[in-house]
Parts: sequence; structure tokens; C-alpha cells
Amino acid sequence: MQPMSASESSRRLFLKQAGAAGALALTAVNGEAVAKAAAIEQQAPADDPAQAASRAKRMAWWHQARFGMFIHWGLYSVIGQHEWAMEVEGIPIKQYELLAKQFHPKPNAARDWARLAKAAGQKYMVMTTKHHEGFCHWDTKLTDYCAPKQGPGRDLVREFVDAARAEGLRVGFYYSLMDWHHPDGARCKTDPEARKRFVEYTHGLIRELMTNYGKIDVLWYDVDWPLTAAEWESERMNKMVFELQPEIIVNNRNGLEGDFSTPEQEVRAEKSGRAWESCMTLNDSWGFNRGDDAWKTPKEVIANLVNCARGGGNYLLNIGPKPDGSIPEESVTVLTEVGKWLQTNGKSIYETERGEFSWNVNANYTRSGNTLYIHQQYWPGHTPAAEGTEFFQPEAVIAIGGLKAKAKAARLLKTGEAVKFTQDEWGLRLTGLPVKAPDQPVTVIAVECDGEPAIDHEAPRAHWPRYKAGVSG
Repeated sequence: MQPMSASESSRRLFLKQAGAAGALALTAVNGEAVAKAAAIEQQAPADDPAQAASRAKRMAWWHQARFGMFIHWGLYSVIGQHEWAMEVEGIPIKQYELLAKQFHPKPNAARDWARLAKAAGQKYMVMTTKHHEGFCHWDTKLTDYCAPKQGPGRDLVREFVDAARAEGLRVGFYYSLMDWHHPDGARCKTDPEARKRFVEYTHGLIRELMTNYGKIDVLWYDVDWPLTAAEWESERMNKMVFELQPEIIVNNRNGLEGDFSTPEQEVRAEKSGRAWESCMTLNDSWGFNRGDDAWKTPKEVIANLVNCARGGGNYLLNIGPKPDGSIPEESVTVLTEVGKWLQTNGKSIYETERGEFSWNVNANYTRSGNTLYIHQQYWPGHTPAAEGTEFFQPEAVIAIGGLKAKAKAARLLKTGEAVKFTQDEWGLRLTGLPVKAPDQPVTVIAVECDGEPAIDHEAPRAHWPRYKAGVSG
């Protein structure tokens, strides 16, 4: 993964201030869920006809899942100063190799990761099997620079797979093509013989991962430096992967289009309708960084998750375990609260569909069929204007201008309590709400409509009755 840039940090500050409600400009896709999923996936450029033909079926579970856990864990965790420490700090390889002897994770640390993922409402997990540093977490026959032959003394990938499956979670493997440790990792760019050796080494490692652990659900490539897709022989690479794992899905970071796109540290929907997944850190670091205290709040995480769901995408949220595999307390606290919220509000996230909704600083929206979910991030509470303006009476009115469907019923998603409403050509007005927000950190109101809900806050502009203000005669 890439370090967070200044622009990404600025974007994050903006999202904090704006409640992350307006990060996307989205286009609705019509039709039944299965037909729509097929249509979306077939729009993606095909790497191989067989892969394209099976894409909708292979991706069905992933579209429903919406929320996954990313795990960055390796020798860099021992340093505790960021996963790019080797390159950023210019650590000589011989010095960095000593970390492999100091890496002593507690047995089955991955069980805690999987339990937390399940409690957080996440449906799949993706672990770094080999990051840019070149250290392999599994029992490979191709290098001694691996967990069983170094400090851990055992297969950490096996522990991860077993832990995820024990909690009923889908299993994903992250694999970095870039390798700072292998002698041919950089030389392959200009030396044809080195390239041949390194490509075969890379294909061999991937073959082991696809062979030794039963059914794998996701292969998450990263950083294809320094070779092109042709030089990596990525088509042959993917062909091998699908021969070994016919139901797997792969991302787009080995130089090919893959099954889904991977915007990093931002929520950015694919305009074409192609499948996409935003991967994001909980603080500003992927790996364990003891000095990084820029933790996202549960409200920020939920806002990002809602933005992904409204755009038909997934949210892959990262934890960076400590050297012993334990999870930073801040990560546990945030994800646990998000999980509690999803227990009663999950219908507004899982199995939702892409929607066409205007930006709103106070609220965000998702939809499932003809049901609109209003995610009220900032509860109106006491409205001083209610004292002299009928529109805001009784207090705690939530109004949605430009709703392009007729509301039939409304309810608080957490409790099922009915919500009163009125609707005219200008919008929907929800009334009789409590002054105090009935849920934290975000309250969701489900509105059943007579058709697919869409929201265009600009729609009333040209149609409001205009009176005589500023007009003589």
C-alpha cells in the first residue's frame, strides 16, 4: 500500500468537517438485483472470456458483503513506525533481515482479528501474505525468508485462514508483486535473465498460496513496480490463479483490469458501474505505527461505509496489529462500536444498491429496491426557527427536498417505530421525531416508496412559486 499523502490528509480533514456526506456523485442503475449485478460486471473490460462469463456469479457474495477487514502485518510491525519503513528510512537489507528473528507473534493471534471482524459486521478478511519487504508469512519452498523458517516458526497464513473460516468469514490474500528483498526485485527491470527468474519466483509463490489453503475467495495484488503486465506475464498469472481457484475474484493491481477497482484512501465510485472497493486505514498508517494517533471515529467509519454502499462499492477497512499480533485498543474500540450500530442498521448497508442522490451535509442516503434509507448524521433537535416558522413545527423536522418517488411509509430503522410524514412536489417532511437522536452515532430512517427513490435537491429551484419580493407593480 502507498503512504498517505498530504492531499489525502487534507481530504480526510474535509470529510470530518462535512460529515463525509458529499463525497460522491453517483448514477443510479435500474433493474432487478441479479440482472443488475450481471450488467455491471459485464461492463468491466475482460481479461479472459471465461473470467468475464463467470464474473457476475463469482462477485455475487462480494456485492452483498459491502464491508471487509484488511490486515497489514509483517516485519515492519516490529519497528512500529509504518509499513514503508525499510524504504522510507533506507534500512540496509542485512539490518532489516534481523527483524525476522525478532518477530515472535503469539499463537493464533488471527483468532482475535476474526472475532473482531465478525463483531464489527465485516464479512470478509484480506491479509498481507507478503508485503513489499518480501517476507512471506506461509510455509514456502521457494525462500527461507518466511515465517516458518524465521522467528515465528510456523505458518501464519494457515492460522489466518483457519481463524477466518471459524467465524464464517470469506478469506482473501494480499500479495505485493514488488519485492525490496529479492536480489532480482529491482534488477528485473533491465536484466532479462533476472526478470525471467523473478517472474517465475513470483508465479511460484502465488501458486503455493492458491494451492495450499483450500478455497480462497479474494486475491488482492498490490504494486506491480517495476514491470508491465506483459513483463509480469499477468495474463498467464491470472489464468493459473483461476485454474486453481475457479470461484476466486481478483483486483486490478497486476496490470490487468481484474474483477474490481481499488481506490485507496478515498471513496470514488466507478462511473461506468464497474465493481469497486475503497481500501482505507483506521488512522494514517497501514502497518502498526505506535506514534500514529489520527484515529477515525466510529461516525467517520460509518460515513465512509455509507458512501461506499450508496455508490455500489465495498469498504475494506484496515487494522495494523502489533508485533505479537494483538490489535491496538483504539481499533477494537472503533470497530466494536461500528459493529453495534450495524446490528440494528445493517439493512441500510448490506445488499444495498447504487443510488442517485444529491449531496447533503446533514444526511446521507442508501437504497435497497424501493426503500430509501436516510442516514441522519446530524440530528436537528431543537430548531429555534420552529418558534416562528410553521414548516419546522413540531420540532425535530427532517426534510428531504427533491425526492423523486412517493413515500408510502416511514420508520426508525433501529426500533421499527413509525414516523409521520407529509410530502408535496417540493419534497418529503418527516415530523413528530424526538428532540434527542434515537440512535448513535447515526440515526437511520427507512422510507418505503412507490418506486426507485432518487433525490435531486436542485429540482425545486425552477419550480418554486415566486411572489412579489423585489418586484414592483
